[in-house]
Amino acid sequence: MSKREAFLEAACKEKVDDFLRFIQLHKDKADPFDVEEVVQEMPRNQREALWGRLELLLRDILLDLPPDRWEEDMQQEAAADPKHATAVVDGVTLVATVSLKVLQDGDTYAGLLDIAHRLHEVLVSLPVSEAPLQLHIQLLYEAWWKRSLQEKEKFGRTAFIASLQKSFVLKKPGAEIQRVWSLHEVLLGLDFTSEDNKQIIDLLLQCFHRPTYIRNDDGKRFLVFLFSWHVDFIWAIHGTIKNQLGFYSKSMTTHITELYFRAWKKASGDFLEKIESSCIQDFMQNAIFLHRTSPVHAKVRQILSYFHSRKGCHSVDKMLYRLYRPILWKALSVPNFEVRANATLLFTEAFPVHDPDQNNENTDMNIQKQLDTAMGLLDDPHPTVRSIAALGVCKILAKCWELLPPTIITDFLKKLVLELAADISSPDVRCSVFKCLTIVLDNPLSHPLLEKLLPSLKYSLHDTSEKVRTAFLDMLIKIKAVRAAKFWDICKMDHLLARLAVDSHSVSRRIVDLLFKSFFPVNELEREWCCRCVTLIQMNPMAARKFYQYAHRHTAPTNIIKLMLAIRRTLNSCIQVDCDAAEINDSNKENSTAEPVTLGQDTAVVSSLLEVVVILWRSVEKALKQNEEAHTYTAAKFGNVMAKYFQAFEDERSTVPLIQLASCMPPAAVPTFSCGVLSRLRRMDSGAAPAQYSQLLDCICSWGQAADILELVTDWLTEALPKKGDNATTSRKVRIQETVEAKPDLALTYLEYLFSHTSTREKVLALGQRPLKQLHTVLGKWKSVLYSHLSSTEGPECPSVETALKAFMRHGRLGAHLQHDLTEGRDYLLSLEHVAAWVADRVLPFLTKRIGDDGEDLEKSQPLAAQITESFLTVCCDVLLVGLGDKTFKDHILHLCSLVLLSEAGYLCIPAVLPILKEVANCCVPEDEHQGQENREHAAPVILGVVANIFQKIIELLARRLRKDPEEGIQLCQSAVPGLTDFLQVAQTWDRAPLGGVFSTVFAVIIVEKRHLLQKITHPEEMITPQTVEDMPPLSSILLSIILKSPSITRSFLAEVCSSLDSEAISSVMELAAVLHVLAVIKHTERSKAGLKSAAVSVQQQLHKHAASSADSGDIQRVIYESSVTTLNEMLQL
Repeated sequence: MSKREAFLEAACKEKVDDFLRFIQLHKDKADPFDVEEVVQEMPRNQREALWGRLELLLRDILLDLPPDRWEEDMQQEAAADPKHATAVVDGVTLVATVSLKVLQDGDTYAGLLDIAHRLHEVLVSLPVSEAPLQLHIQLLYEAWWKRSLQEKEKFGRTAFIASLQKSFVLKKPGAEIQRVWSLHEVLLGLDFTSEDNKQIIDLLLQCFHRPTYIRNDDGKRFLVFLFSWHVDFIWAIHGTIKNQLGFYSKSMTTHITELYFRAWKKASGDFLEKIESSCIQDFMQNAIFLHRTSPVHAKVRQILSYFHSRKGCHSVDKMLYRLYRPILWKALSVPNFEVRANATLLFTEAFPVHDPDQNNENTDMNIQKQLDTAMGLLDDPHPTVRSIAALGVCKILAKCWELLPPTIITDFLKKLVLELAADISSPDVRCSVFKCLTIVLDNPLSHPLLEKLLPSLKYSLHDTSEKVRTAFLDMLIKIKAVRAAKFWDICKMDHLLARLAVDSHSVSRRIVDLLFKSFFPVNELEREWCCRCVTLIQMNPMAARKFYQYAHRHTAPTNIIKLMLAIRRTLNSCIQVDCDAAEINDSNKENSTAEPVTLGQDTAVVSSLLEVVVILWRSVEKALKQNEEAHTYTAAKFGNVMAKYFQAFEDERSTVPLIQLASCMPPAAVPTFSCGVLSRLRRMDSGAAPAQYSQLLDCICSWGQAADILELVTDWLTEALPKKGDNATTSRKVRIQETVEAKPDLALTYLEYLFSHTSTREKVLALGQRPLKQLHTVLGKWKSVLYSHLSSTEGPECPSVETALKAFMRHGRLGAHLQHDLTEGRDYLLSLEHVAAWVADRVLPFLTKRIGDDGEDLEKSQPLAAQITESFLTVCCDVLLVGLGDKTFKDHILHLCSLVLLSEAGYLCIPAVLPILKEVANCCVPEDEHQGQENREHAAPVILGVVANIFQKIIELLARRLRKDPEEGIQLCQSAVPGLTDFLQVAQTWDRAPLGGVFSTVFAVIIVEKRHLLQKITHPEEMITPQTVEDMPPLSSILLSIILKSPSITRSFLAEVCSSLDSEAISSVMELAAVLHVLAVIKHTERSKAGLKSAAVSVQQQLHKHAASSADSGDIQRVIYESSVTTLNEMLQL
């Protein structure tokens, strides 16, 4: 029996195992059996018999085990094996697919068609796990479609939908997208309006959401084809893209733009008209009418810019002229400036908008009108339009210079340079002119005319707006780059240097960019560099310093070091230092055998040169550290002459850079100077200015000798403390040095400097815990000095109270540094808590007015106690500000604040307590509205409750002081304004209890104070509605001025007003009148009109209840009621 006959016999249920064996042999690459070859060799009748037998086999297999039960039966043992059924169906699909390849004209393929129908039912019910079988059936239908066999529409549609769906879920769908494109003609046989095709329409629209389709070449071809499927589908596509446009990246928008352009190029008839009217013109209208801040506006502009960039093509010019004509020219003259600005941008970018079919005469007239329109836009009343018009005109000039008449070009440039560049009404317009002139400079034909016009702009370098100065300098840099003119002819060198000396980083950086080659000609000899440096210093010393701060951005560190050494040779010539042989050799190597620059006795230039050396050294310090050899060489070169420099250059201005230069070198390089620095610091007077010691401290720290200065500070602070008993010794170890008395003030000054500057602070903290902990302990002992001053028991040699107070504050601040940098526990927070307890036990009693033993008031103790308390609270506030305070620390500090306010003179410390409350509250309030309390500290509500109570106590104390001593009370309130402002700003972010009660306190005190005044009225003429905060009582005036500074605080306050009125907590006529007086003041500030009207409505509801009772009451009560009604009516008319 031949293979053909055996294969034919195996195609039945009884011999299904033989059939599967044949299929396996076909799949085995090593076996010569090939199903396609066998089927091709079969005569027609055998093929038809094979298809019939396979259809019966498929039917029997599917009757035994339908596809919808395959996945279910795989999970449990069953009589029929799903894997066996899958293998049979896959084998039948394989034979059917190869049969299509050998199918000849005239063959009857009814059996094959039946197989395809059976497989269609299988495909619909296949589980997800059978992806390979699904692909094989899909390929069969794809081949069926391409052979144009019977019912190809049905099978082609099925294959198309399957490929489309699969392309959405695959991670690498490139091959599937290619298959979708190969089947795209399937759509031509589908009815767009049929409900049966709604699913496929939704899938097609999803393609425009998929970046894989939009970026893929075959995907693009398919998406462009969809524009030509049905006219009504174009609008659906456009709507889908517009909905996603705001979320597309710039690159994605470029792909989308390409889709529209290719679809438009291929379209014709109704499709072309629909794309132009529904898509392109719709984009034009959106580009004109959308807000410029809209995320979609930039994307729409990008799409239109693509079409504008294709101008010059007859069809594109014709289309743009036809579509812009009904909308663009009207938009250029509408009242809304934003629409005019958008239209101006489109008009100037698309210029010239003309009909290519018109004759030359009409085209010229049309373009002239457009040029006149552009000139008119430069005079637009709104600066935004003028700025965009300047941009557009510059683009037109750069693009069409050769085509425009010279008079037109001159008029435009004169308008820009002589008028708009000096537009005093808007810095944006001036800035736009300079930015846009760089576009014109790209056209070399513009250079001769601009060279004549630009010198009139020289004073723009001194424009009041930094962005204008920046844009002007960018233009000068562009002029220099394209060699359009000599920049110093436009703006004189002395002006540039004057601006470099005083201007900001962005401006200075550009000036250095402009001048770098002039003052640092890297292609010249080093001697020339030094000459230019001296010249620059002589022209403007401050500008020279600024110039060399930025020099390292424009050249290699090697050149910077060479310049430093060249300056060194020049300085040596000033003091007639002979160069040794090594230096001469080095000079020869550096191609600098010429004599150094001579300066004579010009000390100002010498000082500036030293400053330049320091600036240059610091700019390449990182590079020097990475190259040890270069660092050693440079340090040795300068170290050799530093001693002579110190002797020769003794003026103060030279000494400062010399010390800074010494700090850049290792101490061994400057032994004479480095050995005496600590001694100089020790002999410094207590009242020394920072300039006298700051450089020396920097030196000590940069040399790694911070431990020595810390030891000196610790010793001085220890020795200055009052001694207990006669056994105290003045020194702990033998030292061979001069004896210097302790200087605690100077020690604290040094300490303040060391911790106030990052570089020195890092060096000190790097010493570790032991010396710093010892210093911390010594500083803590100064509390005893403070207490002796408080209790008036200080001895004759006791340090001053000012010194003790500084040491007290430095103790707390040092503890904060150590807590942050050197410990993982809370040792130093605990130390601060102990100090808080000391303040409560030993200091607060002095805030109570006491009488001394001799009967006299201890007048100085109370202010000192307040000063100590305020100092400590300030330190604690700083600790909280940097996030070091934990819950325990906050509890201790809040408890101390409560004790302070309860003391008799505690009101003196209110300005120091308020920042504490603000920082504690700030740690607890939500950062945004989605952040719940569960993400904060567990006890936050309790802490905030304490904060709210302390704030209420503060308000009560302020009111009490105003009653007892109005003058002192007003001063106290004024000093508390910054703290109150910051605290209320934090409180308004927490709209729930307990901080929500803060505004209840504020509102209550204002109403009580105002009601008290209203109750004193005896004549109707005294009833006057206030207009400003100054018309309110003192405390109310201050609180309202704080509230009205911030819109958010005003809203929170008005919300509290409404809440109090709605709860009927305020009900009497007097109280309602007081509320209306507050609202009247807010009304005149024109803030929060919605909240104001809501509060007025709440007042109206309460006031109506008093209409009858007020008519029967006394004159004053009735006058207050009537005045309230009048004020209320005015508010309700808002």
